[in-house]
Amino acid sequence: MIRRTASGWRVFDGDEVPDLLNAMVLADLLLADEGVVRPAAAPPKAAEHATDEERLRVTVSQLEHALHTRVVVEQAIGVLAERHRIAPRKAFERLRSAARSRGRKVAELARDVIASCNNPLTALPEELARAGAAAEAGPPRRRSR
Repeated sequence: MIRRTASGWRVFDGDEVPDLLNAMVLADLLLADEGVVRPAAAPPKAAEHATDEERLRVTVSQLEHALHTRVVVEQAIGVLAERHRIAPRKAFERLRSAARSRGRKVAELARDVIASCNNPLTALPEELARAGAAAEAGPPRRRSR
């Protein structure tokens, strides 16, 4: 439950949740309300001749990208853990294994898992799909080296 307090908006689940989790939940809710979708593209890299200020801006951008990617992966882990009634660690291992065997990034596959919550026709690898959901046809792709 979300409540407005004297110090701002807070998230409660019986007790008040920790500040970092509180901030992440609120940020996700606000982004969802705004319909904002963050790009999946990799963050920029600093130019060789960049100033300290430019390098710091790039670093901030990279850290924001890493945080957003982690949030997406954590959400997918939660979905898989609940869907298959397994521990979060086991859910992550399944997600990572499915991504590796198909030559995809974990975060990319995690976005598909999250999308499958709203659209049961979103194709997921067989080991990640719940019973009755769409599963990818054919064998896993192998990445050429």
